[in-house]
Amino acid sequence: MELGELEAPCKVMVLMSTYNGQRYLQEQLDSIYRQKDVVCSVYVRDDGSSDGTCNLLEWEQERGALKWYAGRNLGPAGSFWDLLLHAPQSEWYAFADQDDVWLEDKLESAISRMDKEQCMPCLYFGQTQLVDEELNPLKSVVIHPRLTYGEALMSQFVGGCTMVFNHALREKLLAYTPTYMRMHDVWVYDVALAIGAQVCFDAVPHILYRQHSSNAVGQLDSVTFRWRERMGRLRRHERIRSRLAEELWNGYADQMLPENRNLTRKVMNYRNGLNKVHLLVSGDLNCGNRMVAWMGKLSILFNLF
Repeated sequence: MELGELEAPCKVMVLMSTYNGQRYLQEQLDSIYRQKDVVCSVYVRDDGSSDGTCNLLEWEQERGALKWYAGRNLGPAGSFWDLLLHAPQSEWYAFADQDDVWLEDKLESAISRMDKEQCMPCLYFGQTQLVDEELNPLKSVVIHPRLTYGEALMSQFVGGCTMVFNHALREKLLAYTPTYMRMHDVWVYDVALAIGAQVCFDAVPHILYRQHSSNAVGQLDSVTFRWRERMGRLRRHERIRSRLAEELWNGYADQMLPENRNLTRKVMNYRNGLNKVHLLVSGDLNCGNRMVAWMGKLSILFNLF
């Protein structure tokens, strides 16, 4: 760049899945349109709404504010993955929920933390500020991620609504569609760490994460809810962590960092005596949340990992 030449704003494709979101959708869209210092496009997939969501999206498209399409109901993970597969190419991509409110610096703050040269896959995610239906602040669940692959295999805490990533990471993601994917954001995060992408966490919230009765995934009663969910998975013998490791191996074994390939193999074969002992006593699966770590160790011990 020559002296005095202004840097062009980064182009960001915002990917939003909607489902019966008419009540809060316009407020969220307006907050995306107000993003500063980026060129922002919005691409929406409706996941089978029966309220006025599609009418609102059609009106927004007619005035040139966004592009959208409708599909059969796939649930959040499937709908966002479909968006990722079909979105127009861009420098950067961001996932958006239909009912939050973004602060004006959300996208610019994310991109400023990453490698703008686009040479390597990059992923950003951040802390959220919980709010009620009227956007009054609530006590937020504060996370302290270690940003390690082992923690990602053990704990599923990343919020897709805060994610921003570059085209290089999208290309890696598009190379393999998993048959088992509980949530799109967990998969994106795990792939990024597995292959050694640049992963950045922002402890300062740039998003108002609205809590209401229709949330697909919420945090308001997270402690009780998550414990109930974990115990349910144990009873159902779901083994979500080893299944996730198998999917990561199938898609990215040849691209993983050597230490991550080693750990993935151990998690896939965690019932083997030596692997079990290693996973129980080593720090490879350490995570910031002690309760999650304790539950994970129990899962390994009782062959439910």
